[in-house]
Amino acid sequence: MKPDDLVRMANQIAQFFAPYPPLDATAGVVDHLEKFWTPAMRKELVSVCRGLMPTAQPPHPLVAQAARQLGDGAHE
Repeated sequence: MKPDDLVRMANQIAQFFAPYPPLDATAGVVDHLEKFWTPAMRKELVSVCRGLMPTAQPPHPLVAQAARQLGDGAHE
């Protein structure tokens, strides 16, 4: 999948959870990504958030935080 599409979709998820308390919001994004995204999509999103793949739109801060947690392997 194209990195820009991943960021767009992930940012939409983050916008849904943005009104939640910060820890709940991040947990909600992580939970959604784990339940509905393939491992390959999550891995690519982590690479995007680490700056390894350029995108036109930056990841939402909640997406970046969720990607850090996913990249740490705490949620695999």
